[in-house]
Amino acid sequence: MSSQDNRPVKKPQGPSAERLEGKKIIEINLPVLKARTDAILRGAGSFAMSTAKLPSAFVPLARLLLRDEDMTRAELATELDRLFAVLYEHPLSEHSRALTVYLRRYRLIPNEESTENLIRFLVKQVVLRSPVEIPDVIVDEFWHFFQELIAAPELKGLVELNLEITRAVLRTYEPLLVDLLNRVKHLRRVNQVALADMLGKVQVLRGDLVILRRQIRAIRYIKPFLQTDPQDFHAQAQIVAKMVREFGPLFVKMAQVAAANSDFLPEEIARELQVFQEDVDPMSPEEVNQAFMESLGKLPRDIYFNFDVNAPLKSGSIGSVYLAKKPVQRDGMELLVPVIVKVARHNLEREFQMGALAIELMLVSSQYWAPHSKLLPFLRAMAEQVKEFTRGFEQELDFEAEAVVQRRFAQRAEYSKVWHVPDVYSVSGRILEMEFLEDAVAVNRALAAETGKPRRRLQRRIAEHFLFAILEQLVVHQEFHGDLHPGNILVNERGELYLIDWGNVVDMRGKWSMIWNYLVAVLAGDTERLADSLIGMSTEPDIHAERRDDIVAALNETLQKKRIAPLHRKPVRTLYREGVPGLRRRLQTAMHLMSNTYQMGLVVQSDYLHLSRSLVAMAGTYAGFYKGMSPLILGRDLSVDLALFPFNLARERFWERRGQLLMALRDERLS
Repeated sequence: MSSQDNRPVKKPQGPSAERLEGKKIIEINLPVLKARTDAILRGAGSFAMSTAKLPSAFVPLARLLLRDEDMTRAELATELDRLFAVLYEHPLSEHSRALTVYLRRYRLIPNEESTENLIRFLVKQVVLRSPVEIPDVIVDEFWHFFQELIAAPELKGLVELNLEITRAVLRTYEPLLVDLLNRVKHLRRVNQVALADMLGKVQVLRGDLVILRRQIRAIRYIKPFLQTDPQDFHAQAQIVAKMVREFGPLFVKMAQVAAANSDFLPEEIARELQVFQEDVDPMSPEEVNQAFMESLGKLPRDIYFNFDVNAPLKSGSIGSVYLAKKPVQRDGMELLVPVIVKVARHNLEREFQMGALAIELMLVSSQYWAPHSKLLPFLRAMAEQVKEFTRGFEQELDFEAEAVVQRRFAQRAEYSKVWHVPDVYSVSGRILEMEFLEDAVAVNRALAAETGKPRRRLQRRIAEHFLFAILEQLVVHQEFHGDLHPGNILVNERGELYLIDWGNVVDMRGKWSMIWNYLVAVLAGDTERLADSLIGMSTEPDIHAERRDDIVAALNETLQKKRIAPLHRKPVRTLYREGVPGLRRRLQTAMHLMSNTYQMGLVVQSDYLHLSRSLVAMAGTYAGFYKGMSPLILGRDLSVDLALFPFNLARERFWERRGQLLMALRDERLS
């Protein structure tokens, strides 16, 4: 140590020095203090300026609302999007993100760890409740996919999330708001009838709240479902049935689709869902009378005899079916003819739209529980796919269109010895009147009445006729019944089919090449061709065409995980080496990609989505006819019936031509 280090420290002298000696001297970093002060001032100034600009952001929307001319939905949507864009850019949203990060860090609201724990609980429940054993490799592959999915944290704050939920609700009500606001613009010129109509629109909002509240309340059954014993399928089936009934028509339609593929479900749940194919809660007498007054201006007792509003023959998600007698004039005499009267439920369009909104709100709100940026496009595309799926169901609400389709198919099957369609007598609004089928009963009831060999013979005959009817509609007429679950199939003692409920029809014209390219692309593992097919079937092909390379990359990754090798070279040898399991894996991948395109941000058009759903439902119904029989019998019958289809079609055409000639001769004699 140097001598300088031992020198005494010289203390300050004087009175001021004595005062400072007992106090701690604080050093101030002036540059840091200045920088922080500037940042705070800039932030406060930015916040104040952005807040001051907010009123001006409402000006374009206010001008649109106050102008004399009517507005369009596109104009309202544009101004709302601009307004919400300004709200998203407000500093409060940025502060909300910081606050959200802080709250998630200290587990005051759900974070990445809580999301993973929730997913782990759900995966455990799925594995425990699966009717078949799930291999560990599938579970491990799911967790690998999940870890990749949540690698980037969600940056949205609570304020932004609430803005997004608010915009989703406004987007659903844009058509109704435009109509309501346009009527307000012309309030001084409307009469009492128009004013009452406007008030009716307001009542729609109140009715929607009732529907939405009921549907959201129905989702509460998910919790008791997860609390049941994993092997207690009877209790689970009861809970599922209660949720479907309380949610309403949209879930009933989905239950019918699931029931058509009951082989993949536990027997107890499948049995409970099959009830929705044959019967659901009937309409009340008040609802039936209201439908008649709205459509015909009369009560059913003023039109028909023996019309019992308390005893429908059958009830479905769309409406109820009644048997009655109607007086008609024939050969100068008045006769009572039995007829079938189909009555549509009230407010079904709002039921479907509110159902889609309830599911969308549930998916959007799930961002609160799963705050990850990669989940956002996934959930958004899923919500849009639900809307697109619902549009296909909404086609069944138009009885006028259904009557046109049913008459067309009734004419095609007029002389058939295999399948038939009841004639339509009249249609008006929510009332559809058609032919009564005296010797036909529901197919499940007909099969239940037989046992042993007679039952098996009837099963195979029905399956043969069912396959022929589908092939004739698909190949010859280029359109087919889009909802062929057992509840829409009647049969007589000879096994001839009567197909009912023609509200959903799939038109194949213009779709063959797209479907063919899609199937070939999946089977061959050709991701370039597959991407083009999926883009062509999407709701926004032009937009997705710009991101084609990303879609191809995602498809390559998916097919690689599914172990689908391209067939560019030696395709026959590759398929032979993979065998039946490989072919099954390729076909399963085709269905998987069609139903899970939202993972790539694609939304499939409702036509293609319901085509897929209809084909799966028909396959499930056909397989159900062989219940209790060997799969070898099914495979043999399928091969034989496919091979004999040209011969059977020629025979049908012979009977059709013969019937037309006999009809012409009879008309000639009468004349």
